[in-house]
Amino acid sequence: MILFTYPGQGSQKPGMGAAWADHPSWELVEEASDATGRDIAELLLNTDKEELTRTSNAQLATFVTSMVVLDAVGRLGAVPAAHAGHSLGEYTALTAAGALDFNDAVRLVTERGEAMQQAADEQDGTMAAVLGLDDDQVDIACQRAAGNAWIANYNAPGQVVIAGTPDDLDKAIAVAKDLGAKRAMRLPVGGAFHTPLMAPARDRLRKAIDHVEFRAPERPIYANVDATCHDDAESWPDLLGAQLCSPVRWKQTLRNVEADGFDTFVEIGPGNVLTGLAKRTVADCKRISISSPGQLDGLIEFLASRPSPSVANLEGEHLFATERLVVSPSAGVFTPSEDSLAGTKISVGHVLGTVGSRDVVSSFSGEVIGVLALPGERVKSSQPIAWLRTSR
Repeated sequence: MILFTYPGQGSQKPGMGAAWADHPSWELVEEASDATGRDIAELLLNTDKEELTRTSNAQLATFVTSMVVLDAVGRLGAVPAAHAGHSLGEYTALTAAGALDFNDAVRLVTERGEAMQQAADEQDGTMAAVLGLDDDQVDIACQRAAGNAWIANYNAPGQVVIAGTPDDLDKAIAVAKDLGAKRAMRLPVGGAFHTPLMAPARDRLRKAIDHVEFRAPERPIYANVDATCHDDAESWPDLLGAQLCSPVRWKQTLRNVEADGFDTFVEIGPGNVLTGLAKRTVADCKRISISSPGQLDGLIEFLASRPSPSVANLEGEHLFATERLVVSPSAGVFTPSEDSLAGTKISVGHVLGTVGSRDVVSSFSGEVIGVLALPGERVKSSQPIAWLRTSR
């Protein structure tokens, strides 16, 4: 089974939106800018490394880029069986699964980044990576520091991130080395994320979360706090609220998804950190990361090489080498251009109908196998409208 994973803060880099600026999925950048009142195109194209590293910028940039990549992947027809996101990436996972509206999500991510930035400015904190030491030994190192030092991320076997105040973290690093850590070094971040030092940010974020509607996700989502999957709407406000002060249990998540039968991991968004963690944690899994338009063809080949489920089963994961989806350009009511589209031979640019005032235009040529939206149905942006078998 296929799991889509989404990166968190730290995967951003200057100019990471440039490759997508001419892609149809770039429209999400404009939508996010309208929702937040910020120039996100400027953030993704021209912001320098120092400014982009600020938590209030890094999280928003990473989330929007990941959603642009996801939108492009969705246009190909790739559908996972479940989702999981690392820290900030959990918001991407929730949006990808339909549990959060995109505009609500981008506003929550903005609030989260600003709240964490404020908490970091008010309380000096930092993080460090500890390599080559068992989780329990890392926890002992934090306990022996006898202060503000905690495990923040269980990333992979022998790879744990700790966080706290600078002096106490130095003590924990020293103890970890005494206990046999191969390496222990500070990370270039300005806050002790996923520790009790983020309590002010948690309280501020929770107020924003309480004003947002959560829906049952279309696919299960594995949560950072407990490393288990959730397919309901009710649990997510508490999980997101707890996440800021709780460790990210990514290693445990990967072990659980492996036990649940997932063997294929697709990282959606900037960088390839999660792909590397999957390699370290899950035996014999297939992995790929998608961060640029040039990698989309590789994704088609990668997923098409897997055994395919029944063509009739559109509810599960699917992607076939000769098949594509045409998706809605916006939210609104779908009106087909013809009474019966099934079996129609179309070319690139063919208008299949309208959603509101916008045309539903095919980016592919081929035969319409089925129409996935009913006349008069209200659809979401990027919701599949038609299923094609493309021309060879």
